[in-house]
Amino acid sequence: MISMHIETHVLVRADVAAIFTHLHRLLTELGGEWCLVGGYVRDGLLGRPSRDIDLAVRGDAVAIASQVADALDGKFVLLDEVHQVARVVLTQGGEKWYVDFAAMRGAVEGDLGKRDFTIDAIAVPIAPFEAGLNRVECIDPLGGLSDLEGKVIRAVSDSAFRDDPARLLRAFRLAAELGFSIDGHTETIIERDGHLAASVAGERVREEVVRIVETGRAAETFRHLDRLGLLDVLIPELAPAKGVTQPKEHFWDVFDHSLETVAAVERLLLALTLNGDLLDPFAYRDELARHFEEGIGGGGLTRKGLLKIAALLHDVAKPRARTVEENGRIRFLGHSQMGADVADGILEHFRFSSREKKMVTAIINHHLRPGHLSNAPEWPTRRAIYRYFRDSGEVGIDTLFLSLADHLATRGPVFEMEGWREHVRITEYMLAARFGAENVVSAPRLVDGTVLIDTFGLMPGPRIGELLEAVREAQASGEIETEDDALDFVRKELGTDHAAQR
Repeated sequence: MISMHIETHVLVRADVAAIFTHLHRLLTELGGEWCLVGGYVRDGLLGRPSRDIDLAVRGDAVAIASQVADALDGKFVLLDEVHQVARVVLTQGGEKWYVDFAAMRGAVEGDLGKRDFTIDAIAVPIAPFEAGLNRVECIDPLGGLSDLEGKVIRAVSDSAFRDDPARLLRAFRLAAELGFSIDGHTETIIERDGHLAASVAGERVREEVVRIVETGRAAETFRHLDRLGLLDVLIPELAPAKGVTQPKEHFWDVFDHSLETVAAVERLLLALTLNGDLLDPFAYRDELARHFEEGIGGGGLTRKGLLKIAALLHDVAKPRARTVEENGRIRFLGHSQMGADVADGILEHFRFSSREKKMVTAIINHHLRPGHLSNAPEWPTRRAIYRYFRDSGEVGIDTLFLSLADHLATRGPVFEMEGWREHVRITEYMLAARFGAENVVSAPRLVDGTVLIDTFGLMPGPRIGELLEAVREAQASGEIETEDDALDFVRKELGTDHAAQR
């Protein structure tokens, strides 16, 4: 292996420059050899921000990481004692930085040859960098700089995926994040070793999937995974959908429709920021754009990414629910409820959080309701809108948006703009009940349980909740507006006999 030392520039943010200054001082005091490797070097060369710093060090990497954590008031995390890998979590500029220390395996060039992809197999000796562009000497024995320029993901060796099967999914994630293509020979060995993806821990799959759906290329990435055979390995529950025909309203089979729905979500998310596209005019673009950027927990998943996962899985149970009646009519009765259960199992396997699972399954469970409201002969009543948002909970808006994407992914080339515009108008009408001045979803309560107990001499119990919900529905429909109205309403619900007791 020939060592290539190439001078170039790497972009360093001001806050991380301070971290590098401290690291350089400490590592110099500790002695030994060290260098920056991996994603931070790659992203720095591309001018992309990154808060993940990988260091290859000569010596006991775990002990060195522990000493650095103590010196910089960081948190020490042991990742792999056998292979000498540890992490130090630092706080700088109000952000968390993750500095991973790994023991150098032989010479630097040999160590780089054991990494995943050539664009990650570039090393830079650590130095007290300054903020901005820094001139550095890269150690690039495998042509990583050339592949960065050519925007190519290339495996370092034919054994790269056998050495760590998680790299199979990482190749697609990097391609999605960077807008790169995967080298043809690398695709060949992915197809050869794709079955190994089944052995990857669920947590690692989740991390890669989340990062894929947070890009704008999730749909094309899922298609690419399918072409090379990995999607069936990772989510075998989707495979039965291939070739499953649908009613004449559908252009695609169930599987392709699912992928097209992910693509439609991405197109509509983009349309929120564009003029003259499918959502123009639309009164609540800014509110929706903010809504979908909301983070879900601390794992990097936002509502937009979660919606793409729901889109991929929303019809996962259609094959098992499919029936054909005597007249040839194809039906999928109960597939939304069944699909929610299947999706829950998939997400549990990949170690998604309880809230993430609950949100995805709720979207899938309710994904048909907006379409039913849109196809009704009359526009939804205030009571129907209230019930929809009550039942769908925190994913009511997300489910409305999935319904739009589902519509867009149904007809394909025979898409009818008139029907689309009607669906958009009804969606906007329902969102007005959520965002507008007359909020039927979360208007202030007129009465509470204590008032009902005190006024009518009721005992605490389920009946109180039933009465309060009936009041909320009547308030949402515009039947009652004041506390007195609410009490009269409850009095009628209870009946005159109960009123006389009081």
